[in-house]
Amino acid sequence: MAVAAANCCFFAAAFTGRSATHRLFYTLRTPNYLYSASYNQNPVPVKGKPKKSPANYPIEKLSRRSKDEKTFSNSDGSSGRTKNERSQSTTPKRVGVEKKGSQGFLADLDEQKVDTSDIQDASFLNAVVKVYCTHTEPDYSLPWQKQKQYTSTGSAFMIGDGKLLTNAHCVEYNTQVKVKRRGDDTKYIAKVLTRGVECDLALLLVESKEFWEGTEPLQFGRLPNLQDSVTVVGYPLGGETISVSKGVVSRIEVTSYAHGSSDLLGIQIDAAINPGNSGGPAFNDLGECIGVAFQVYRSDEVENIGYVIPTTVVSHFLEDYERNGKYTGFPCLGVLLQKLENPALRACLNVPSNEGVLVRKVEPTSHASHVLKEGDVIVSFNNVRVGCEGTVPFRPSERIAFRYLISQKFTGDVAELGIIRGGQSMQVQVTLDTRVHLVPYHIEGDHPSYLIIAGLVFTPLSEPLIAEECEDSIGLKLLTKARYSMPRFRGEQIVILSQVLANDENIGYEDMSNEQVLKLNGTWIKNIHHLTHLVDSCKDKYLVFEFEDNFLVVLERESVLAASKSILKGYGIPSERSDDLLAPYVDPVGQNDERKVGDSAVSDSEIGNNELHWA
Repeated sequence: MAVAAANCCFFAAAFTGRSATHRLFYTLRTPNYLYSASYNQNPVPVKGKPKKSPANYPIEKLSRRSKDEKTFSNSDGSSGRTKNERSQSTTPKRVGVEKKGSQGFLADLDEQKVDTSDIQDASFLNAVVKVYCTHTEPDYSLPWQKQKQYTSTGSAFMIGDGKLLTNAHCVEYNTQVKVKRRGDDTKYIAKVLTRGVECDLALLLVESKEFWEGTEPLQFGRLPNLQDSVTVVGYPLGGETISVSKGVVSRIEVTSYAHGSSDLLGIQIDAAINPGNSGGPAFNDLGECIGVAFQVYRSDEVENIGYVIPTTVVSHFLEDYERNGKYTGFPCLGVLLQKLENPALRACLNVPSNEGVLVRKVEPTSHASHVLKEGDVIVSFNNVRVGCEGTVPFRPSERIAFRYLISQKFTGDVAELGIIRGGQSMQVQVTLDTRVHLVPYHIEGDHPSYLIIAGLVFTPLSEPLIAEECEDSIGLKLLTKARYSMPRFRGEQIVILSQVLANDENIGYEDMSNEQVLKLNGTWIKNIHHLTHLVDSCKDKYLVFEFEDNFLVVLERESVLAASKSILKGYGIPSERSDDLLAPYVDPVGQNDERKVGDSAVSDSEIGNNELHWA
């Protein structure tokens, strides 16, 4: 598909340099970008290349769909999240959350209306602060080191208990975070308590008592209605003074989140959101915070389309942190669904009414794999009826995507599904859990995992590595497998030989790069830790690595051990393996279930078919 003339873009509200490249997505019909909006004050060259600006980010060669819950397509076959003609699904339930104590995270709604005609003196503006972050990203091509640091600015706001709320992409790969209050010239150190990748939210802690003197946290309000006024406050474009822009709510629906490659409820507004606005609050006419600014949509055909994370998502993030002491994520059902609009299809499946969605696939790593089967029809979720287009009631005369109900649950919650199996109605219970990605979108920790054997550098495949290496160098077959294959067990990874550090021990192999290694001495490789274990426990004369299409790399084991130190010294590498690979190996599958292990199969069920969607 030719994508050189892309003219339609999604940007998240806080641009932080190179880290955003792997968050791009577009549909089969119209390329789209999602960018963050923190302002990159100090871009620096990496490996001789200038840091990319939003205008010159590469467009993906393959249609990339979020590997989380998928949006249902419109009737014209286009993706609901990319067409400007999207149906206006508005808002539902009450979002107000109860205040927990005198200094809890979320406050009850204040019935007294705030006069915003003179917003210059509005007290709630003092709760909005500027965020200064220094980022140091891992180098995924050279995983034993990091890239040169760069800085960015964004926004945040006070929510009580010494905490601030901002966007996750504003403090990604942070080495230092500072914040500054409105009208003050002192910067205070902030600690990142947790980051929510899927929902693009982060919680900061400022311990300085001086910072909090005379301040009041913001109050959270309910979800707004269409055409409600909204005021976005932050520090865009690196400005030192606060910025205020006004607009109205134009749409509320399940939206693609650029940073987390996920689909959650979002508020679309027409107020200006610019780089640096990320993490800033959006207010209603009562002076209540109705969400967090985080991304914008850019196109030659439309203008002034920004997105706000609603308080339903914010409250879920905060409650998750309070429950578990950390962010655990939004759960998923783990099934691939198909709409049942066609009457003949419903009749063939013995579905008596115009409702339900067909289970096409079930993820092996989900609890649903023990309960649901291919061919089941899901007709209800916790007694809420699911329509034939995969939608559920939202508010009077409004419907929303079925996965919205799932996103309201927490990891470990049990959902009751009404299904039709072979014409028989029944109720089943499914435990919801976070989705397992074969190729992760984000890597936790200081360094990616890596193992160096005689100059051969092995590392797990990840979306940041794909973005850093560029898709052309990854290869179409491996890229397709990365985007469309499902893990068969928790802990499975695609392990690749990323490069070969030329040495006498690897003559003839030095041109290899970005090739998936499948076996070592005839044993299927489960993950990078498994490969390390196989190498360490090998007693054979040779190490035989098997790659795609039966390509072999053979090394003499004793020679490899003898040459390792000189290779590491010659290339200035501190260790032959990452720290996480020093721990004892734990088999994620077990000896009795080896049937799950093997080459990851590639499924084309998500490619070019707008009738299929993950929930």
